[in-house]
Amino acid sequence: MLSKLVIAWCLMALCVAIHAIGLTAAFTWMKGKSATIEGRFWLATWMLICIAGWTILMHLLQIAVWAFFYAWKHGMPDLQTALYFSAVTYTTTGYGDLVLPKEWRLVGGVEALTGILMCGLSTGLFFAVFANLFGLNRKESRPV
Repeated sequence: MLSKLVIAWCLMALCVAIHAIGLTAAFTWMKGKSATIEGRFWLATWMLICIAGWTILMHLLQIAVWAFFYAWKHGMPDLQTALYFSAVTYTTTGYGDLVLPKEWRLVGGVEALTGILMCGLSTGLFFAVFANLFGLNRKESRPV
């Protein structure tokens, strides 16, 4: 069981690295764009759409990492099934129509925890972008 937890930890660490690289890339891209967007609703909305798409792409990549592992270790019968199972697990939808073999079930739980953490991190990123684009972080001088 300990070896399975070490494997799950390594997969989680890979997902965190993917997410960190993706977030860094998103913030770098945004730095050059935010000055030209201020006060322009449709451009700001387009940036939110781009950030949402990028974030979903990062999550899909992480789901694929877990799925490739499940397919490689024969936890799922084929890659398509592994991708479906991984997406349902990572997003904590949990339909229950597929389950990992008994010896790998704890790994599936770690995937779900990883998905919760990474989705929370994405939510934080999305809110930070929204707050920046629409000036929610700026202190307005108010008369006393």
